[in-house]
Amino acid sequence: MVTPTLDIEKTLWNSGYTYICGLDEVGRGSFAGPVCAGAVIFPKNCKLMDGVLDSKLLKPRQREQLAKDIKNKALAWSVAEVGVAKINKIGIGKTTQMAFRKAVKLLEKNPDYILIDAFYIKHLNRKKQKAVKDGDKICASIAAASIIAKVHRDKLMKKLNRKYPHYGFGKHKGYGTKRHQEAIKKYGLSRIHRTSFDLQKFL
Repeated sequence: MVTPTLDIEKTLWNSGYTYICGLDEVGRGSFAGPVCAGAVIFPKNCKLMDGVLDSKLLKPRQREQLAKDIKNKALAWSVAEVGVAKINKIGIGKTTQMAFRKAVKLLEKNPDYILIDAFYIKHLNRKKQKAVKDGDKICASIAAASIIAKVHRDKLMKKLNRKYPHYGFGKHKGYGTKRHQEAIKKYGLSRIHRTSFDLQKFL
């Protein structure tokens, strides 16, 4: 299994950059709830803690403990969320970009350079960004960002599960599982469903 390293960050630190920010999103493909973006800046030349992996490969307890460890070790971190109303109005692509920019703005340190999983962020200096293919699998800052964003979003979805108990949000976190599709068919769409995702086909 490939594990994330700080190799990309080290190359950038050695090139004179100090505040290198890893960014990742969670919830982009979900049928319901917000999209969240995490941002993490590790201290220059720090030692990576054990266990940092792509958040999807970790068990919930591992993620929760790692999220605490990451926040303690990071020079700066943030999680931004953008809600369903915006997703339905402007689409998930633009909303995800908005979540990324919001996460960068919320950081206590202004990043010198940004590493993102797979694509660039519009309206930010492209020369100070790197789109890393499979970033959450190979780049520690991106993996760390995915972990804190996932823990944050999972908690949100568990809260929403109490408000909308019929759909099973606490289990599938809004993703389009068979159980979720069956619940949509039985109960219709809730206020937190992404109507822009053509979910009417499940009714």
